[in-house]
Parts: sequence; structure tokens; C-alpha cells
Amino acid sequence: MLDINFKPFPILETEKLVLRRITKKDAPNLFAMRSNPEVMKYIGKPTAKTIKEVKDLIALMDNRIKANDGINWAVTLKTDDKLIGNIGLHRIVKEHHRAEIGYMLAPAFWNKGIASEAIEAIINYGFTKLNLHSIEALLDANNVSSKKLLTKFNFVKEAYFKENYLFEGKFIDTEVCSLINNK
Repeated sequence: MLDINFKPFPILETEKLVLRRITKKDAPNLFAMRSNPEVMKYIGKPTAKTIKEVKDLIALMDNRIKANDGINWAVTLKTDDKLIGNIGLHRIVKEHHRAEIGYMLAPAFWNKGIASEAIEAIINYGFTKLNLHSIEALLDANNVSSKKLLTKFNFVKEAYFKENYLFEGKFIDTEVCSLINNK
């Protein structure tokens, strides 16, 4: 079983990015993303209606970090500390050395290589620091951009679930893709 401890919080740096802890001061920028229907289109959760919802989400993220059950980072540019996205390892299954990756970016930063850079940092952290054996991604089967992104990192489709997720009165197909740590 994995022994995970997120203290101190791991700040990750890449060529262009700093991945740091999400704090309450990030609530307005996180709200801007989570209240945007375009950003939330494939997330399978309702758009945020109030800043309080986002503050509650940040508190939930903090609790998961404290319990060492999951971790989320604010995606920021090295040149600006403003949250432009978030990325995390959720549903860490310690006994199976597996976690789920999830991410989102503000539309102004789409198609600029930022998601790729952040995902690469999280994969590296998950495999080298957490000693994960595999990282999975659950995605709406219609999310072509996310599929392309995951394929770039050699994620392989493991499963396709037909109409397994009910969201806003509509059943959605889900794909499960994973990356195995072969090191």
C-alpha cells in the first residue's frame, strides 16, 4: 500500500508554469472557469452558480489534501500567479497504486501547450514521487480534445461505458484511459 503525505504541499515548476496549492484567493478565477458552460461542457458537473460553491469546493480539496486522499494544484504561469486552470490526482487508491487525473483550463489558454506541460508534470510527480503504478482518466466520450491530449502521453483506452453517467437528464458515454508506469 502506498504511504502518501502531501506535507509540505508539493509546488511543481515546469518551463512556463508553476503548479501550486489552490487557495481562497483563487476563488474568483476558479469561479470564472466553473461557471463557464464551455469549460464545463465535458466535466459532467453543473456549472457553478455562486462564489460560495467554489469556496466550498476549495475547502473540499483542502480536506482531501489533509487526508492524503487526493491533491489539486492551481495552474499558473511563471510570469503571473493568477490561476488559469487546475489539475489534480483524485480518487487515489493506495492499495492499488492508482489515481485518476483531472484537469481544466480557462479558454484563453487552450491550444497553447499549457495543459500538456501541466499533465506531464503531474504524470512525473505521480510516478516518481507517489510511486503510482497507473494513472487513469475518465472522460466524456465526446471530448475529442482531451482524448488527443491523453494519447499524446500514451494513455490507452481501457474501457468504454455506454450511457453509464446521467447528467442533466441525458445519459453520457464514458471512456476510461490509463497510463502504466513501466519504470
